[in-house]
Amino acid sequence: MNRFPLRTRVMAWFSLVSLVVAGTLALATWQLSTGYMIDQRERSAVTQATGNARLVAAVLRRGSVGLEELMTGLGSEAESAVLLVDDGHMISGGNLVDPKRLPGGFLDMVQRGTPAHQRTTLDGVPVLAVGLPLLAESATYVEVSPLRELDRTFRFLSWILLAGTAASGLAGALLGRWATTHSLRPLRKLTDTAAKAAHGDLSVRLPPTHDPDLIPFTDAFNDTAERLQQRVARDTRFAGDVSHELRSPLTTMLNAMSVLQRRSPDLPDDTRQAVDLLDTDLHRFRRMVDDLLEISRGDQDTDRSTFELVDLATLVHATAKHSHIPPDALDITERPWVHADRRRLERAVTNLLDNATRHGKGLVRLGILSRDGHARIEVDDAGTGVPTNAREHIFERFARGSPADRDSTDSGAGLGLALVTQHIRRHHGRVWVEERPGGGARFVIELPEAAE
Repeated sequence: MNRFPLRTRVMAWFSLVSLVVAGTLALATWQLSTGYMIDQRERSAVTQATGNARLVAAVLRRGSVGLEELMTGLGSEAESAVLLVDDGHMISGGNLVDPKRLPGGFLDMVQRGTPAHQRTTLDGVPVLAVGLPLLAESATYVEVSPLRELDRTFRFLSWILLAGTAASGLAGALLGRWATTHSLRPLRKLTDTAAKAAHGDLSVRLPPTHDPDLIPFTDAFNDTAERLQQRVARDTRFAGDVSHELRSPLTTMLNAMSVLQRRSPDLPDDTRQAVDLLDTDLHRFRRMVDDLLEISRGDQDTDRSTFELVDLATLVHATAKHSHIPPDALDITERPWVHADRRRLERAVTNLLDNATRHGKGLVRLGILSRDGHARIEVDDAGTGVPTNAREHIFERFARGSPADRDSTDSGAGLGLALVTQHIRRHHGRVWVEERPGGGARFVIELPEAAE
């Protein structure tokens, strides 16, 4: 049962409870009503048969004159019959009834002097047989009356009760759906708010409520979101301040390194090797500081005044040319337009191109296409691809690919794809990696397409 959604489970339970309650009431109603109607019908039949038996006994005491006329009159009701057994002789009125067709033992019981009544079926018609012994006349009187109308009433009542039970189950399911829809509304608000926070909008909050059951929950969530926003803001400021403070000494070290590089021919081999290693690490350090500054500015910047209508094909073509991408790797057959910050979008595309070169063993294809109202930039590389379990991790900050796939001169710090994610989210777009047809990885940027 837990495999089904909560709404389905609640609806099922509401429906089941409604069916059980309605079914119990329907069964009790059936038992009480049918028992009462059958009892009344049997009482009426027995009373009528007793009166008729007295008339027959009176005629028998007078010598049976007019007995057949009396029996015919007593059996004049449609589908009814009367039967008199006197010393082995049988006189009937109304429908002809063979005593052998009556329930076994019924006639024997009456003939032994015990009044009896029993429901049975004759020719497909439900009937009630009432037997009375006429002890003084040594005869047996049997009266058979139809129960067709009572049977129709029972059938109608059963259909009404079944329909009511089914309707109660359906009403329970609808009530369960209504209850879950209203009960889960705060959870849906929480889900939407949490999703926005997960996409980087830490300013979202749950709206205030007057429901005493939801006030602690809403306050706790908003307090958590507020603390998280403040923590992220402090960390961002710290990263930006540290990166900014590092630029001055880093610039000094780079200038000093350039002097050492110019004099490297005069240095001993061991010293020159150490200088080269230090130069590589300093360039990696500078790249990391620049990326940290970019990320910290992006985390704090909410200004969208820099957005403009951009021809995506032109922007990608210029970025590819600046990155020295060969023309035969371009696959630009469509020219979608997007609202974008040109600098940030160029930086995102450049980072993906650098990633293909440094980690993907070279660029295979850079494509642009339009699909379902979205513009897509696809960057295919010639690497071994990205494992499924790492396709989200590589977009995290300071995440780096496998050493086997990295260029030996790679000076990155694992911030390039994190910058891509940050810039594309700012454009209300998405970025992900998938398997390229034929092998390798395909990095995809998807942005909302704008009319020209």
